Amino acid sequence: MGWALARPGQVTSGIQTFRLGRFEGGGMRYLRFGRWLDEAAGFVGKIEAVYFEEVRRHLGVDAAHAYGGFLGQLTAWCEQHGIPYQGVPVATIKRHATGKGNATKAAMIAAMERRGHAPSDDNEADALALLHWALAQGPEA
Repeated sequence: MGWALARPGQVTSGIQTFRLGRFEGGGMRYLRFGRWLDEAAGFVGKIEAVYFEEVRRHLGVDAAHAYGGFLGQLTAWCEQHGIPYQGVPVATIKRHATGKGNATKAAMIAAMERRGHAPSDDNEADALALLHWALAQGPEA
C-alpha cells in the first residue's frame, strides 16, 4: 500500500505492507493496518482529511475482499477519530497526474518523478498523485 502526507513545506511518502504470516488468521492484516494508522496519527499529529483510491474494478475476488477489508478499517478509523474522508476514482487521480485517465504504472511513476519525487514503486506514485490532486482541490476537497 502506498501512502503520502503533506505538512507545511514537506511531503512524506512511502509504502507499507500488510501481508499475512504463515500462521496468521485473515484478520491480522486489518489489525496491523489499524495499528499502523494509530502510529501514523501519533507521528503526524492532527490529520485534517484522508483521501483514498476509490477502486471500482478488481482483478480477482481476493483483491476485492482485501480492498473491502482495508476500506472498512480505514473508514471506521476515520469515523472514530472524527476525520473527514473521501474516495477519489482511480481515473481522476491518473488524469490529474498524467492527463490520461488510463495511464500506465510507468507513466504514473514518471509523472511523480517530474514533480521531484522518487517513488519506490507504482503504489507510492499513486499515493503521491492522490496527494497532489487533494492539494490542488484546496480546502473544499
